[in-house]
Amino acid sequence: MEESQKYFEANQQMWDDKTPVHAQSAFYDVATFRQTHNSLNSIEQQEIGDVQGKSLLHLQCHFGMDTLSWAKKGAMATGVDFSQEAVDLASSLSNELNIPAKFICSNVLELDGKVEEQFDIVFTSYGVICWLPDLNVWAHTIRQRLKPGGFFYIAETHPLIMSFDLDTYQANYSYFNQHTPDEETIEGTYADLDAPLKHTEYTWGHSLSEVVNALINSGLQIDFLNEFPYYPYNCFPNMEETKAGSGLWQVKGWGNKMPHLFTLKATRPN
Repeated sequence: MEESQKYFEANQQMWDDKTPVHAQSAFYDVATFRQTHNSLNSIEQQEIGDVQGKSLLHLQCHFGMDTLSWAKKGAMATGVDFSQEAVDLASSLSNELNIPAKFICSNVLELDGKVEEQFDIVFTSYGVICWLPDLNVWAHTIRQRLKPGGFFYIAETHPLIMSFDLDTYQANYSYFNQHTPDEETIEGTYADLDAPLKHTEYTWGHSLSEVVNALINSGLQIDFLNEFPYYPYNCFPNMEETKAGSGLWQVKGWGNKMPHLFTLKATRPN
């Protein structure tokens, strides 16, 4: 963990800077969220089901719209993110919209001592594990925060799509964890390509087997693993809607031939 600290600090500053830009972006559309109180996709809503009265821990929650969406659906929700700017905005939205939720600023790999309670559900989604160097620590943290009988759920970008530079359609990034991060200087942000931002970000690739085995080795039981040939966000280069108005996106030319997204549910045994 110590050798990764400089990368965490650089990434944390990047997310602090991105947060106010994201809050004003059409991509996140906070104005609509203020009306609907729901930013969740149908995929995770259908696969997770009813959360009424259940405790839910949302890891890497950014500025909390999904956390608050679960809370609005009846969950007792806690969100965790390592960006103080994001956590402050999440708390502000919670107060403004009168949707009770708790937000904690922490690296998810350093939750011991910051979150002691256990939860019925641990949830994380979309562009999260690439910021973590060690999925074994991640999986252990998830198990520790689950009640016996509780479950973990992840909806995440498929690692196959993460190995491609979609500007060139070349597989320029390793599908497998190389343990040293990929370093890339990015202008703008996926939510606003023209934003006056420039950062060097550090990410780690994780194969599907690494995700599954980390969770199994932590003591969780896999309930399902699903793969989908589309993605619910237009946040990569060269994407097109599966059909007009579907809200589902595919890399141009890939069609239904390649996975874009996976979901997984795993339970802590009683």
